[in-house]
Amino acid sequence: MAQTMPQTMSEAIVANFLGQAPQWYKKTIIAFLVLNPILLYTVGPFITGWILILEFIFTLALALKCYPLQPGGLLAIEAIAIGMASPEAVYHEAHNNFEVILLLIFMVAGIYFMKNLLLFVFTKILLGIKSKKILSLLFSLVAAVLSAFLDALTVTAVLISVGVGFYAVYHKVASGKNLENSHDPTDDTGVVDFHREDLEKFRSFLRSLLMHGAVGTALGGVCTLVGEPQNLLIAEKAGWDFIEFFLKMAPITMPVLVAGLLTCLMLEITKTFGYGAELPKTVRDVLEEFARQQDSKRTTRDKAALLVQALVALFLVVALATHVAAVGIVGLSIIVLLTAFNGIIEEHQLGHAFEEALPFTALLVVFFAIVAVIEQQHLFSPVINAVLAMDNSIRPTMFFIANGVLSMISDNVFVATVYINEARAAFDAGTITRAEFDTMAIAINTGTNIPSVATPNGQAAFLFLLTSALAPLIRLSYGKMVIMAFPYTIIMGGVGLAAVYMVL
Repeated sequence: MAQTMPQTMSEAIVANFLGQAPQWYKKTIIAFLVLNPILLYTVGPFITGWILILEFIFTLALALKCYPLQPGGLLAIEAIAIGMASPEAVYHEAHNNFEVILLLIFMVAGIYFMKNLLLFVFTKILLGIKSKKILSLLFSLVAAVLSAFLDALTVTAVLISVGVGFYAVYHKVASGKNLENSHDPTDDTGVVDFHREDLEKFRSFLRSLLMHGAVGTALGGVCTLVGEPQNLLIAEKAGWDFIEFFLKMAPITMPVLVAGLLTCLMLEITKTFGYGAELPKTVRDVLEEFARQQDSKRTTRDKAALLVQALVALFLVVALATHVAAVGIVGLSIIVLLTAFNGIIEEHQLGHAFEEALPFTALLVVFFAIVAVIEQQHLFSPVINAVLAMDNSIRPTMFFIANGVLSMISDNVFVATVYINEARAAFDAGTITRAEFDTMAIAINTGTNIPSVATPNGQAAFLFLLTSALAPLIRLSYGKMVIMAFPYTIIMGGVGLAAVYMVL
């Protein structure tokens, strides 16, 4: 039944609020906004702060109902307005994460201009490897290796670009169109009936590959000084170089890497927790036909463009691995090189590249506002102080657990920053020895990186995947991500905890 048009200005304002989101969702957000000031003056800022975190997680969990930027942003604005965080604190958090913001703005856009090469390479891989188990292991292992030397968000951007490309190709055919026709892959109304079942299977297939790859970014990211943003901070506080950092972490990270890869294989064999879906034959046939058509109609200019993309991709790997500049600056150079040598010089051609990254960048800054509330209201202080007060024999294990739990709720970069600063202050004050500080630094790094795969808000790469254009296409919701990450969380977290207990 068609919705009645609003008749009055007040009805129009209500209808416009959060757009097409369900009425119950709109009412829930309004209830949050009304409740928070009341809670602040009745139960105090500490409890209200924790409730605000849960409210923000609610907006992430229902990202498919409404993009979290708007409801989460309203919560953040209200938190600042009622004095739970200052604008200066939000700016401070954003400034501290400026490299990540630059990365999202420029690197994700740079990957956009490399999509033809990525689709070409990954189509060959997908069609060449018939075993889903081997393909899943490859996705996870390659993501881990790349994340160890590059950056988890960059690797995730690649996976998203590939996933969108594959999905769009098959969805076009499933909608009864030729591969040459223009098409909107978000619209299922044109999907032919006999293609619907295969489309659902294909969505399940892509979900499992993307989740294996996303977990792979965490497996590799924990291993090296450059794998995750907080690793660099921890290494700086501890005075470790690249090799020393790797060797310090290896007794924990290497068993976890093996456990993660074995988990990937086990999930594909048992076909549990949403994994194990095979590529339907009809989809394979469509992708093979797509590959043949692309190969047959590829002109000399197209081949030259692929060659440029391949050379720039090589430059990207070398530049990120050697850290010649901040990741975002490297991303900007990628945009310049790919557009200059491939004839993309019009402003409107460039604009499309930023459509994926900028909404998430804005959401990330909103998230920093929530982090500012956590910091200014000292929401994590009781946990931090309790762990620091424990006996040294169990402190590393408890650091791993506490960092892991808090990273699932908050952001692993923020949690690591708070803990390593506290640990360094204790070392500088002579409260702990150098050996104790080293074990705490190892526990902080592994604790914030490994168990944080449990939720999308634990790692920026996971949150990026959840809020990407791909997630609604393949029906990847917050709840689905939590379920699919659960076996990885238990096994990787358990192996990491055991290694910390035995080694440290």
